[in-house]
Amino acid sequence: MKNNLLILFIALISFKSISQNSIINKLKPMKIGFLYAFGSNERFFNDDPDYTYTAKIVKGQAYYNLGNWKSLDFELIIQPQVQFLRHQLINSFYVTPDQENFQEKIAEFTKKKNMNLYALEFGFSASKNIVEKLDIQAGISLGFSYINTRSERLAKGFTFIENFSLGLKYKIIKNQIVHLGSYIGHVSNLNFQKPNDGYNLLGFQLGYAIVLN
Repeated sequence: MKNNLLILFIALISFKSISQNSIINKLKPMKIGFLYAFGSNERFFNDDPDYTYTAKIVKGQAYYNLGNWKSLDFELIIQPQVQFLRHQLINSFYVTPDQENFQEKIAEFTKKKNMNLYALEFGFSASKNIVEKLDIQAGISLGFSYINTRSERLAKGFTFIENFSLGLKYKIIKNQIVHLGSYIGHVSNLNFQKPNDGYNLLGFQLGYAIVLN
């Protein structure tokens, strides 16, 4: 009886250890890195004369392998980030007289202002090797965020971010990768608050990642 209990105890300890290691291995990313991006609403087809909006974005990145299909490799990218924003209303008639305290709002919103947005973004990417060490990569992502300053286009508080990106990644040495690409982004709050006209961005991004053992 004692031997059976000892065997059962050892089996439980072993199972617990294996389970913990399995969970740790699943949570461990295959790559980590960072990305710097910058963008504006005043680029090409994305120009809106009513306002100016620029963003400088710093992201941390953790990559998880989702497998492959045919010649495509799929990844999940978890990206905590902070966005440093500059905004100014150009068209003062955008704030209409039917809004409460519209004159005060015009005075507030037509001044240049700095804003911050804090977000956790989940991205899904697909990449394809085109020549040795060089891949083309496309991604789509959605994130939950908080913007700390109101404007005529978006209320202060909870928001969503959405991005589509396209770029190239190059393996500079065995376990280090650089990324260069462009992106289209959008910020809004799905009408949880008013206003919710949101912001659009078109910009470029540069990233670096290291493959973990």
